[in-house]
Amino acid sequence: MALSQEVRARLEPDAAQIIGRYPVSRSALLPLLHLMQAEEGYLTEDGIDFCAEQLALTKAEVTAVASFYTMYKHHPVGDYHVGVCTNSLCGVMGGDAILADLEDHLGIGDDETTPDGKVSLEHLECNAACDYAPVVMVNWEFFDNQTPRSARNLVDGLRSGAEGISPTRGAPRLCTWKQASRILAGFPDGQATEGNTAGEPSLAGLKIAKEQGWTPGDGAAGAGSSGPSGSGRTGGRAAPARPTSGNGTTT
Repeated sequence: MALSQEVRARLEPDAAQIIGRYPVSRSALLPLLHLMQAEEGYLTEDGIDFCAEQLALTKAEVTAVASFYTMYKHHPVGDYHVGVCTNSLCGVMGGDAILADLEDHLGIGDDETTPDGKVSLEHLECNAACDYAPVVMVNWEFFDNQTPRSARNLVDGLRSGAEGISPTRGAPRLCTWKQASRILAGFPDGQATEGNTAGEPSLAGLKIAKEQGWTPGDGAAGAGSSGPSGSGRTGGRAAPARPTSGNGTTT
């Protein structure tokens, strides 16, 4: 069904605001797609048409982008979209077990939603949080150091209304899928400066560097370096000589 006049009247000023942030209008496509996802929960044909109309693009051009990025969904997802990472470190630390357990517990598979519409599940390749593996995300917020039991408790809490559930890092309050999509469209919810940011595992290397007095140039400064490659020694192999051209100049 086409977007109603009421919905269009509400969305067009937001779309104009987004487009106005960019010197070239088509650069606004990604946040515009998030705006439409915030409205309908996923990208419908009408949402694709709206984006194309606002940016003077073809429907094929918009669809090509919308179908490339997995953050854009093409069917309804849950109020709380749960992503489980099983890539390298998360997999080794238990991500595969968490995913399998959640599929069994919720009775759904990858990219499926519970019958009550509360929770959807996605098998993610990387959550970019290896220092907290295994990691689960809910609407792109981090829930670190998970186990099958803690992940079960998490999704049970989400299905019960998410009362009192807070991400491990980032925003102190969990928002719904539609609310998260609107934030990604460029309309913040005021939580950006609240909550926890970098945690102890992420800062461990910085702490050691400060204790040792290392600076960014250490380890590559040659003899006399006091960095992690050892006092008075150059770490690693010497760089190979660059080839020269026939006239003796460096290429």
